[in-house]
Amino acid sequence: MNLTLGFSPCPNDTFIFDALVNNKINTGGLSFDVKLDDVQTLNEWAIAGKLDITKLSYGVLPLVLEKYVVLNSGSALGKGVGPLLIKNEKSIIKNVEDFLIAIPGENTTAHLLFSLAYPNAKNKIFLRYDEIENFVLENKGLGVIIHENRFTYADKGLLKITDLGDYWESETGNSIPLGGIVIKRTVDKLISLQVDKLIRKSIEYAYEHHYKDLTDYVKIHSQEMSEAVMRKHIDLYVNDRSINLDHTGKNAVIKLLEVYKQTRPGTQINEEAVFIEV
Repeated sequence: MNLTLGFSPCPNDTFIFDALVNNKINTGGLSFDVKLDDVQTLNEWAIAGKLDITKLSYGVLPLVLEKYVVLNSGSALGKGVGPLLIKNEKSIIKNVEDFLIAIPGENTTAHLLFSLAYPNAKNKIFLRYDEIENFVLENKGLGVIIHENRFTYADKGLLKITDLGDYWESETGNSIPLGGIVIKRTVDKLISLQVDKLIRKSIEYAYEHHYKDLTDYVKIHSQEMSEAVMRKHIDLYVNDRSINLDHTGKNAVIKLLEVYKQTRPGTQINEEAVFIEV
């Protein structure tokens, strides 16, 4: 059986899926048609129901729960790994609301966390995550950065205003639910559970065989990052909650859904049908 599978070219995702999509583990007869793209594109595809299995921002999860269910493996949760609101060193900040703010996609966790911290900031532009540093460098406004840009913005003379992940953690007491893996509800339940286990095995294989020496698959898609930055990326975004969400990770996701409902009055979400049942 062949299933379409989408994830980003970021090192955390390629590290997770390398063994699965490159036949390093026994897939039990399943094969995968891989689509690599940035997270906002994956979010848009999820809304459209384009792929059988996909990585997405947890911020878009409320919009796709009728089509998809969250798997226990493959998620990116953590502490101290959230989006950052940054500025050009020339900018004088009195009120964030006075500035145009570049955000990496409308339906992203970064946008939701920003909205929680700055509910009155309405002047926004949505760009690819890798375009935001230049937007801020050109002094067009402020920016919310994610992924590897967390490690590069300071070297370019940009300054942090707010760690949106720290804000989330202090306000909610939960880890930051950044991204997860979902599978279509129309996929047979046994196949879905098999995929869930395979992703877990793929992560375990990566840690056992490739953590010290990153594979070419990770390096090729790393957008010219240094190996040190790739490793930081993996260390921050791949952890025990990636192997298994368990109750701690699930509680964080449910809290994010609650925040989503608070920022969008009238939204209805069936929280009992979010995660795949093992």
